[in-house]
This record gives sequence, C-alpha cells and structure tokens, in this order.
Amino acid sequence: MLDHDDELGTALSEGIDGSERGAPNEGLRERKKRLMRQLISDTATEMVLQRGFDEVRVTEIAAACGVSEKTVYNYFPTKESLLLDREEGMAEGLRRALGPGADPQSPVEAALGLVEAETLTMFAEFANGRDIDLTMIRKFGDVVESTPSLRAAQRDMVDRLVQVVAEALAARAGVDPEDPEPQIAADAIMGLWRVQFRSMHRYADEWRTPAEVQSLVISDVRRAARLIDSGVWAFGMIVQGRSGHQQLKVAAAASNDARKQVIAALKQARDAWRQVMAEAQSHDHEGAKQLRDQRRGEMARHHEERDQRQLDRMRLQQDRSRQQQARHRRPS
Repeated sequence: MLDHDDELGTALSEGIDGSERGAPNEGLRERKKRLMRQLISDTATEMVLQRGFDEVRVTEIAAACGVSEKTVYNYFPTKESLLLDREEGMAEGLRRALGPGADPQSPVEAALGLVEAETLTMFAEFANGRDIDLTMIRKFGDVVESTPSLRAAQRDMVDRLVQVVAEALAARAGVDPEDPEPQIAADAIMGLWRVQFRSMHRYADEWRTPAEVQSLVISDVRRAARLIDSGVWAFGMIVQGRSGHQQLKVAAAASNDARKQVIAALKQARDAWRQVMAEAQSHDHEGAKQLRDQRRGEMARHHEERDQRQLDRMRLQQDRSRQQQARHRRPS
C-alpha cells in the first residue's frame, strides 16, 4: 500500500510539475484535494498498465491510496474517468483560449498553443529526472484501444470537448453553435489532440529519448495545424496531382472563392442567429406581459371574491339582526 500522506506531504513541500499545477490563488485545502485526485489517477493508471483495465478493481485502487472506495468515486464518477482524467482542465483551457475575450489570433493557432503547452508539460517530468519508462505511453494507448469501455469513454469525452469548442467559437463569432462552420471547425481543432495522442503512441519507444519524442510529437501537431489553417484545398491539390503552376492558380482561385463563401455564410448565419435571439427575447417579453396580465386577472378575481364574501357576511349578519329584533317584538 502507498503511503498517501507521505506522497501528499512531499508534493506540498517540494512543489509539483506543470501537469499538476493549480490556480495561483489556490488554497491549501484545494491543493490537497487536487493532489489527492492526481495520486488516485496516477495509482490507477500504474495498476491498469501492469495488470489490465478489467483486472483492476476500484476497491484495490482505493486501498493502494489509503482511502475508501467512496472517496475514489467522490473524485471520479466512473472507473474509466480514473484514466481519462483531463476533460475538465481541457474544457476550461479551450473556453479561455477560443471563447470571447481570447487573444486576437486564429482558433487553430490558439489550439496549437494549448497542445504544445500540454505536450511540454507532459514531458517536463522526464526532464526533471524521474525514472519513467517511455514505452508506458505506448502501453497506455494500447490499453485504451483494446478496452471497449475505455475506447467508448474516450470517444464520448472528445465529443463533449468538440461541443465545448463549437460553443466557444460560436460565442466569439456571434453565430449559432449548431451552425456547420463552428461544428466543422471544432471537429478539426480537436483533431490536433488526436494527432498528439497517436504521435505519442507512434514515437514512444525504448530507443528514443523523452526530448526526441517531445520534438517529434510537436512537429506532427504543427503539420496538422498548418493543414487546417491553410485549408483542405491544399491537400486536395496534392491528391489531384496538378503541376506546380496549376496548383498555384487553382489554389489562389479556390482560396479567394472559399474566403468569399465563408464570409458570406458567416454573415448570413450571424444575422439569422441575431434574429433568433431577438425573437426569443420578444417571446420572453410577450410571455412576461401575459404573465403580468394573468396575475392581474387573478388578483382582480381574488378581490371580487373577497368583496363578495364580505358582502355575504354583512347580509347574513343583517338577517340575524332582523330575526333577533323580530323575536323581541313578539308579545309575551
């Protein structure tokens, strides 16, 4: 069993690498929770890589960390999320880099910066001299690919992150997140992380150093980003096998036409989205007016009913008073 108190104490006193770094104003309580989460995930990953995903139980992971099974599930909702534990941090980073208020650069450049920073951070622990086998990176990919539940969970995670990107881009452009432009752009941008994952699996072997693998992975991601940023037409020219002069002429014309079409489509989409929002606000105003009228009608009916009840009580009291007077007037 791992001594989790020693692990946490060491991390708190000596600091942690970039992959585990929290917010600048993070308090001690939040930091301990974050480090415990990292410890549980690292322990689960190590055990799964040694024995296989289906052969490791959550109770064993909890025992190895010195916590209860309930504590593990407090940090991770599913067993799969113990290994796929980066979604929350990635979503926050994507919203910051791609949404309103982001730096004035293309979405592809912003996403490329995120992937590169993530890759550099991931390899920082190797530069710090930790004795970690690079082949474990490849083994992690093999475990994910060979485990149906992990593969499905990874796909679901990517789908959710694609939607995060689409919503961030749409909010920045002022269009509907379900429009084709933000959707296809989000798919393409998240493809950079797929390239990163596959390149790490491809290059992580016993013959290369961590620095070499890091350089090769970043190079692959940059190549993919250039293709996205320049447009798929560039790849189409190569596939069609045109001559260099023809490629330049066709590419220039295609680029200009594509630029005009995209700008026109985005303007149309933005106008349509503004109209939808205006109609929604109008419906909200109409709904509010109807609700006010309804409440006024209810209040009027309530007042009428109250006045009628008071009138009925007054009439009843008058009838009783007349009856009493009549009894007093009768001769004895």
